[in-house]
Amino acid sequence: MDVCIIGGGVIGLALAIDLADRGAKVTILERNQCGRGATWAAAGMLAPEAEALEGDLLSLGLRSRELYANWVSKLVKLTGMSCGYWCCGIIAPLDAAMLNENPHLRQDPHYINREIIERKQPHLAPHITDALWLPEDGQVNNRDLAKMLDTAARMLGVHICEGTAVYRIVRDDVSHQITHLETSAGAITATQYILATGAWSKDLLPLPIKPIKGQMAAIFDPDRSLKRVIFAPNIYIVPRQDGLIILGATVEDVGFLPANTAAGVHQLLVNAIATYPAIATMELVETWWGFRPHAPAEMPLLGPHPQYQNLILATGHYRNGILLAPVTAALLGDYLSTGSIDPLLAKFLPQ
Repeated sequence: MDVCIIGGGVIGLALAIDLADRGAKVTILERNQCGRGATWAAAGMLAPEAEALEGDLLSLGLRSRELYANWVSKLVKLTGMSCGYWCCGIIAPLDAAMLNENPHLRQDPHYINREIIERKQPHLAPHITDALWLPEDGQVNNRDLAKMLDTAARMLGVHICEGTAVYRIVRDDVSHQITHLETSAGAITATQYILATGAWSKDLLPLPIKPIKGQMAAIFDPDRSLKRVIFAPNIYIVPRQDGLIILGATVEDVGFLPANTAAGVHQLLVNAIATYPAIATMELVETWWGFRPHAPAEMPLLGPHPQYQNLILATGHYRNGILLAPVTAALLGDYLSTGSIDPLLAKFLPQ
């Protein structure tokens, strides 16, 4: 099997590794540098429960979370690298509005009161008296994961073409087969193609994917005092084991408008300090932004394109690309290898 993957983010790299491990000849076309788009800008949370995913999307997220430990273990064994995989658990504070709207949350098996909150993570703001404790949610260091996936793909013989823009997908109107891709490196052919270009998917096909900008910030905690991810209604705070704390993220429907803004960074810092006051005295070390690929109902498009016989879609993962990478690779790898569609994959088919 000769596969060309358009897009070298976490989804494209995970697919390339899975397919190469199955014996496929794989090429990645990445217009910039692999893993430096939405993957690089993420926080790395593995949080299907904290994100309050529902229905089929929750099932997809839970299955991927179950795959994560073994997936990372194989990558570590192959590359000798680390990606900061950490099942640290997530505290999701509940505000008064959430409790008034959903009073049953106090009967949720994950519910904890202030006394238990303080034991799990001391010194959260005094107004945080109710929360959900989600011990199976966690995180990876997304940038280290990107580096590890890139290394693993190359070690498995994946041909990676960085700085290669794809201008057009050319299809034969009779067979509905893609004949080739028009790229900055000339015409490129394969037997099977996968579109994994995230927020930029609409540049090549009329798909219902749009960019949602997110601004982020990082601060440094020399005392490593924060041990849990805090997923509050208006901020998430993700502590790394090296003392870095990631703050995110704004949700802005502004197209591909670049740059951090004073208002965006201010929003992050005010909400973070209001949740974990110790942040006020910590050093601000970095700000950045990225573009999430939003699909209708936040449901990724996974599987064969209904109008292109040899094209697979793997896009629209929105806020959950890091989380959903292992399950996306496994489900689509199985489909390409066997032709069978997993019942869960059937829920996300592009049609």
